[in-house]
Amino acid sequence: MSDVAIVGIGIHPFGRTEGVTGLQQGVHAAKDALGDAEIDWNDIQFAYGGSSAAGNADSMVAELGLTGIPFMNVANACATGGSALISAYTTIKSGQFDIGMAVGFDKHPRGAFNADPENVGLERWYGETGLMLTTQFFAMKIQRYMHDYGISSDTLALVAEKAFRNGSLNPNAWRREPVAKDFILNSMMVSDPLTKYMFCSPAEGAIALVLCRAEDAAKYTSKPVFLKAAAIRTRPFGSFEVFSPSLEIERGPSPTVAASEATFEMAGMTHADIDVAQLQDTESGAEIMHMSENGFCKDGDQEKLLHDGDTNIDGKLPVNTDGGCIANGEPVGASGLRQVYENVLQLRGRAGKRQVPGDPKAAYSHVYGAPGLSACTIITN
Repeated sequence: MSDVAIVGIGIHPFGRTEGVTGLQQGVHAAKDALGDAEIDWNDIQFAYGGSSAAGNADSMVAELGLTGIPFMNVANACATGGSALISAYTTIKSGQFDIGMAVGFDKHPRGAFNADPENVGLERWYGETGLMLTTQFFAMKIQRYMHDYGISSDTLALVAEKAFRNGSLNPNAWRREPVAKDFILNSMMVSDPLTKYMFCSPAEGAIALVLCRAEDAAKYTSKPVFLKAAAIRTRPFGSFEVFSPSLEIERGPSPTVAASEATFEMAGMTHADIDVAQLQDTESGAEIMHMSENGFCKDGDQEKLLHDGDTNIDGKLPVNTDGGCIANGEPVGASGLRQVYENVLQLRGRAGKRQVPGDPKAAYSHVYGAPGLSACTIITN
């Protein structure tokens, strides 16, 4: 089976773009990625793409070109982009095609995500009682984690402060102004212990990646990166996941644990090999829990790691160097691909003011989607 390289990356800035549809943002990112690989749409042999609120990704062919290629729509909640990437990765690994694209975009309305319980197999009462509000779920989950492992509200604020600081260095981020820790702590309480500035917001934006067989990478770029591993897993019995109507007494691990373990095994690498990581940070507590679930620390160690600055850009393991979901917002179809886009920039040494020092060689990404699935990747140069 062929190894896989990423040879082109494209982005439409995240945030709010009046007068531009989500589909048009996806087309913008696709053309940007094609330009980065110095190829035309006619060269693309297949594509996978996803969007939650902005139409079917395959409709992009009307603007990119009616070449007749297979273009598969992907839907996997916040892991949609990651799932599109894994689909493209496995297609090239299988040898069916030599070069293709993974793309994700979205344009969510203002306000909270309006989830429908019936879409995830729940009764309507679950939403009518307010239990579909993800802010409440995230708050309950991190409350329990803080109680069990001694995580403080101060540490929650440090995560958000880092996100806004990194976002201020990212020209494509939505939130590009630093926000001080004390201001974050004292802002409006949304769902205890999470305040207003600890949450991401539904947003707009798009990412596209061009992938090819590793042996062909030199045709398209002088700085290829190689997708060493990609895995996705759903929730096992007993895991505490969003939209769970009950919690089993016998606890099970998060789907992130299985996805992460599979990814490292596939790559033949250890956590010590990773130089930079992008972890799902739907809110501050998620980044903290995902540090452990992805195996980068033990439960409870995050308190010291964050206070010591170990996850800062110049720290031992930089996390969410582009500002993550907190600074970029979350266009569902694009989030997982945004993480990989950032990792490619970091490994190319082209991340500008947020560049991780020391010539990073390996980067990790993790995205989590409702009602309980995780997708992880490792890329190297």
